[in-house]
Amino acid sequence: MLPIYPFCTMTGKLITFEGPEGGGKSTQARLLTEYLRSKGIRVLTTREPGGTPTGEIIRDLLQNDLSKEPLCDATEALLFCASRAQLCSHVLAPALERGDWIVLDRFTDSTLAYQGYGRGFDVERLRVLNAFATGPVTPVLTFLLDIPVQKGLERAIARSGNKDRIESAPVDFHQRLRDGYLEMARKEPGRFAIVNATQPIECVSAEIRRILHTRLDIPGVVASV
Repeated sequence: MLPIYPFCTMTGKLITFEGPEGGGKSTQARLLTEYLRSKGIRVLTTREPGGTPTGEIIRDLLQNDLSKEPLCDATEALLFCASRAQLCSHVLAPALERGDWIVLDRFTDSTLAYQGYGRGFDVERLRVLNAFATGPVTPVLTFLLDIPVQKGLERAIARSGNKDRIESAPVDFHQRLRDGYLEMARKEPGRFAIVNATQPIECVSAEIRRILHTRLDIPGVVASV
């Protein structure tokens, strides 16, 4: 398979947040971004699906049923990867090449969890699709904010006041994807860090910073929090 990006040297670092619904990924991504910036690190933060004008249109389509036509599972998977390809090409790869750090709310693991473990698509085929969409863009650290399914869904609904298309999926779907996340984390302990997301926000944030200093070198900062 030919790469979709030209060869480049990516000296930046990509940190991703993953996990079931209601785990607080967006909040923790924001807090980590603020922390890194306070240490003088140049940080870009964005989200998936989205992060580009095209990606935001795809996000709206995926979450809010804009077409009023049920999306088949294959269409859903391909739309997520289409948004990802646009984000990698226009935003992530150039930022990593500049040496920036990136904090990203969801990435390739979401497709494996939701469309693979949740929807039942072959996970290895989805890995190939992900690789085509991302090229050389790869996380150095992934925080898995783990939370029991029912508690996570309750949090998500309380936050928004209603269920979106994916939150409305049956509970057993959400249990499968949570189990999938935990399985992926067990298989890649060098990249994943599992964090108990049922804790108060400040406790989760402190745990994330502790892990960050354990796993990565922070320029100009002693490895303590």
